[in-house]
Amino acid sequence: VPAGGSVEVNYHAVNGRTGKVFDDSFSRGQTASFSLAQVVPGFKKGLEHQQAGSRVVIAMPGTAGYDAQGGNPQAGIEKGDTLIFVVDIVATELSGPKGKAVEPKKGLPTVIGDKEPKVTIPKSDPPTKLVVQPLIKGTGKKVTDKDLITVNYQQVGWSDGKVIDQTYGQKPQTGQLSTLIGGWKKGLPGQTVGSRVLLVVPPSEGYPKGSETPKVDKGETLVFVIDILFTQEAPPTQ
Repeated sequence: VPAGGSVEVNYHAVNGRTGKVFDDSFSRGQTASFSLAQVVPGFKKGLEHQQAGSRVVIAMPGTAGYDAQGGNPQAGIEKGDTLIFVVDIVATELSGPKGKAVEPKKGLPTVIGDKEPKVTIPKSDPPTKLVVQPLIKGTGKKVTDKDLITVNYQQVGWSDGKVIDQTYGQKPQTGQLSTLIGGWKKGLPGQTVGSRVLLVVPPSEGYPKGSETPKVDKGETLVFVIDILFTQEAPPTQ
């Protein structure tokens, strides 16, 4: 589990003062997914650097729990209460693609390299329709069109082969798939966590009028290399 990364877990939570269960995902029959940047300090400290597949017991004093919020009256937690969690780590954010290599179709851009891919554009006209080509097939959860996805990506222009934008060497980005460009919304549902996917996106599915951020000229076909590191159901809109 990377520092500040995302996890999918089952958990059982007990108030150490009262002995009462105040939350339990096992009984609901549904796992919970979240970023460790969004939880109380004791939960974050207890899960970082643990392995997917592990069961972890976390006992946190109030100072590492809800003391900073004055407790959590709705859950029966008072300031100073020690909390005990039993956590099964179902899945965690990956550091890179993980799966079986897939032989791509001929005539597509070639991709080499792991930590920072290098894309070579063929000397041919770009395709006029969206191309979706898995390069590595992961074995994780399937992405849905309603998900919040965490990815590394590189964006390259077909016309000159230059990198327009990328997250490699920086921090993976998380975003709601339904808010992204058409090529991503159409090309990523059904792909699996751990996969590396090549998308060739025509202007109509990318930036039909061009874009200033990132800088994309009108009419440009875009090539994306996308490593799917984690996916979770997006929270409901308020």
